[in-house]
Order: sequence, then structure tokens, then C-alpha cells
Amino acid sequence: MTYILFIVGFYFLIKGASWLVDGASSIAKKFNVSDLMIGLTIVSFGTSAPELIVNLFASFQGSSDLAVANIVGSNISNILLILGVAAVIYPLAVRKGTITKEIPLSLLAAVVLWFMANDAMIDKAGQSALTRIDGSVLLMFFVIFLYYTFGIAKVEGTGEEIKEHKNWKAILMILAGMTGLALGGKWIVDGAIEIAQRFGMSEAMIGLTIVAIGTSLPELAASAVAAFRHKADIAIGNVVGSNIFNVFWILGISSIIKPIYFSPMLNFDIYFMAVVTVILLAFMFIGRRNVLQRWQGASLIGLYVAYIIYLVIRG
Repeated sequence: MTYILFIVGFYFLIKGASWLVDGASSIAKKFNVSDLMIGLTIVSFGTSAPELIVNLFASFQGSSDLAVANIVGSNISNILLILGVAAVIYPLAVRKGTITKEIPLSLLAAVVLWFMANDAMIDKAGQSALTRIDGSVLLMFFVIFLYYTFGIAKVEGTGEEIKEHKNWKAILMILAGMTGLALGGKWIVDGAIEIAQRFGMSEAMIGLTIVAIGTSLPELAASAVAAFRHKADIAIGNVVGSNIFNVFWILGISSIIKPIYFSPMLNFDIYFMAVVTVILLAFMFIGRRNVLQRWQGASLIGLYVAYIIYLVIRG
């Protein structure tokens, strides 16, 4: 039953986030909140809800490795799997701002996370952890990112089309969404812990693979559909923005609510997250400038397969 609920949990988690966003956006629209503001607040924060809920449940149940691995694994799969698949379907044009600001900021997020998490290595502390002070600093970086995002959105828009529903339906959607997030998050964390214990795998491995890919499925589907429709020009910006969101917002708020202990084993994965971000940036200057080409997308997918094999061997 735990395994069944683990699989069903992904549906509840993803669908719950969708219901919550749609219901809250509809209510906000009725109060004459602009589409721009709704897109930058309710939609942006709502789409990150699956990762946040999983992190909170994992942290409260003492599974810190799962909490950190979920974010790091999601960021790696976002670049290697999601952008790789989208680029193979159709080459992705990249905005100048994404190359000069967002990808470097995503790299900075990886570097900041490494410094924040490695107390034992840097300060010779007894244990490494993302403390409440670390979380506060991450949130300060997040505020800077939000300021930048608002500036870009005022010029280019968010592309969000807000659909209105009747008030009673919107309220039901919000309640159903919150319930779905709570149930899905708990079932996923419980299932991940059970699988790790049953098969002798680390919680970090489960977080870096199954949980990370599961919480990234909506982005994968959206990017693939956009690529099929030849409208994937902002796909890289969305994915890179999601990576920045994950580190600065989700790990920031999670560690403020409850400090997250850090396993040095995950340092390799943070290094790898930084490396794949550098590779993505380098691809913008190789071949067709400012375009992620099909062969580059295939290379990213191949690198992801190699990474998964390494995780299985590491166990």
C-alpha cells in the first residue's frame, strides 16, 4: 500500500498544486489583481509548491538528505532532462537576459548553497546544516531575484492567461488543492523512506532520482508541448528561473521553518549541478549562438543517463 500511495502521491501533489493555483488566481482576478501580478506571485509560487511540500514533510520527519536531494536533483533534471528533451524536439532560442543574468544567477545559487551547507568543511563545525540564518540569507538573494523578475515581466509580460471560475468553485479548488498537496507530499515522503529502507538505498538517491523527476513532470510536459508547437523560445528562461526559485526560495523557507542537516555525500551533486549549469552557458556560445541545438539537447540527455547510472552505483 505504501508503494501504491507513493505513486498516487505524485498525482495528488501535482494536481493539488494546479487546483490551488487556478482557484487562487481566479479569486485574485475577481479582486482586479492584474494578470502580471498573479503570474509573478500566485502562479510562480504555486508551481513550486510540490517541491516545497515534499521538503517540509521530509524535514519534519528527519529526512534531511531527502529534502536537499529533492532540490538538487530537480535542478539537475531541469537542465539535463527537461531542456534536453525540449531541444531534441525543437532547437531552443534563448533570450540575451537569460544568458547574461539568469544562468549566471543559477550558477551563483549553486555556489551559495555549497558555502551555506558546508559548516564542517569551512568552519570545522561539528555538523553541517542549513540553519535559520542560512535560510534568511537565501531569502535575501530570492528578494533580489524577484526584483529582477518583476522588472523583466513589466517589459515582456509573463504569458499567463488567468481563467475565472465561479467563487464557490474557486474556493473548492483551493481547498482541494491544499488537501492534495498535503496528502501527496506525505505519501511521497513516506514512500521514499520505505523504499530506501526496504532496498538498502540512501534517501539521497531516492530524492535525486525518483522524487526529483516526479516533481519535475509538469515542467517536462509543458516544455515538450511547447517544443512541439515551436514556441519553446522562453523554455530555458523558465527552467533556469525554476532552478533559482528552488534554491533561494524553497531551501530558504524550509531551513527557516526547521534547520536542515546536510550530508557531505551530497557535495558531489551540488558540484554536478554547478557543472551542468556551466555546460548550459557554454552551449550558448558553441555552434549557433544563443540557441540550444538538437545535438546539444541529446548530449544533455546522455549526461543525465550517465549521472543516473553513477547514482545507482553509488547507491
